[in-house]
Amino acid sequence: MKLFYVALLDVYNEIEEEMEKQGYQYRLHYAIEMYFLEPNTILMSTNIVITLTNGVQMKNQVRAYFDEAKWFHKRQISTMEEYMCIALPSLGYSLLTTLSFMGMGEIVTKEAFDWVINDPKIITTSSIIARFIDDMTSHKRLSKLKRGHVASGIECYMKQYGAYEEQVYNEFHYQIMNAWMDINQECLKPTAVPMPLLSRVLNLSRVMDVIYKEGDNYTHVGKVMKNNIGSLLIDSIV
Repeated sequence: MKLFYVALLDVYNEIEEEMEKQGYQYRLHYAIEMYFLEPNTILMSTNIVITLTNGVQMKNQVRAYFDEAKWFHKRQISTMEEYMCIALPSLGYSLLTTLSFMGMGEIVTKEAFDWVINDPKIITTSSIIARFIDDMTSHKRLSKLKRGHVASGIECYMKQYGAYEEQVYNEFHYQIMNAWMDINQECLKPTAVPMPLLSRVLNLSRVMDVIYKEGDNYTHVGKVMKNNIGSLLIDSIV
């Protein structure tokens, strides 16, 4: 964990140098620090209520990884409430969104950064989509490998509610559908921040569909994913 944290700080030092050139040094503070504000409670389903601490950024990201490592070594299967409070921050969607804002120029104001560190609904729902898609895909893959891994939301839900695997998959698909509806609602005018900023969050959610629609193309990068990356970065249409 220390090695990871030091390496991440090195990346941030490089970002800081670039921000200084552009006169946006204040932005780095939002990506590094963790802000302890009012708790943000979200209703996941009729059974699950989760309270998140607002302002999940880089420091809290590292803490989430450490908590997951401790769960793995203890072979701990947490409740869904405990699991989601760690599993959503460990995805890094809030952190990635904040970092993506840093290089967008004048369209991103200080108010926009204040908005993003308060865990707005669109980022929370985007993280839910990513978390559940990743859990379902990795659960299938790791079950076949039969090796140790930190308990996913699948195992946590099954243990807490005595549900069958198929029931958990149905519940997760239902939550994903609701999350997409929330994202659509957040993109309707008037919006909390300019649409180009919301598009960053929206595209993070779309990435999960692209990566996992035809299987686990994150772990096993095949021709389809290579073509997608090539179309975006090499043969892009300007």
